Amino acid sequence: MDIAEALRITHALADGLNPATGEPCASDAVLRDAQVAIALHRAIGALESLAEREKARLAQAANAGRYWSKPEDAQVCEELRQGLDFQQIAKKHNRSVPSIVARLIKLGKIVPKSAPLFPEKVAS
Repeated sequence: MDIAEALRITHALADGLNPATGEPCASDAVLRDAQVAIALHRAIGALESLAEREKARLAQAANAGRYWSKPEDAQVCEELRQGLDFQQIAKKHNRSVPSIVARLIKLGKIVPKSAPLFPEKVAS
C-alpha cells in the first residue's frame, strides 16, 4: 500500500466513514470515540510528513550526497573553463546547482560573493 492510499483510508476513518463505501459508521462504532479520532488525525499528520519527505527525496539529484572524485573535480573545473553555466554543469553531473557552486568554491575556482565563510584569523 502506498502512502496516498494509506492517507485516503485514514482520512475516511478519522471522518467516521467506511473507507470502502464512504458510508458513515454506526453511532456506536469505535471510530466515533474522541480519542480514536485524535489518534487518527495524528497518524494523518505523520503520513503527510512522510509523503513530503519521500517527495523531497525523489526530487534530489541522483548524485546528491555522494563523494566527489578527483576526475569529477577536474571535469567540473574544465567545464567551468569552457564557459558552461552552473545549470548545465549540474545537469551533466546529476548534482544540484548549489553543490556545484560549493565544490567550485572549495576548489578555489570561484570566489563567493559575500564575506568568506571562515575568516583567515580565527583566534589571536
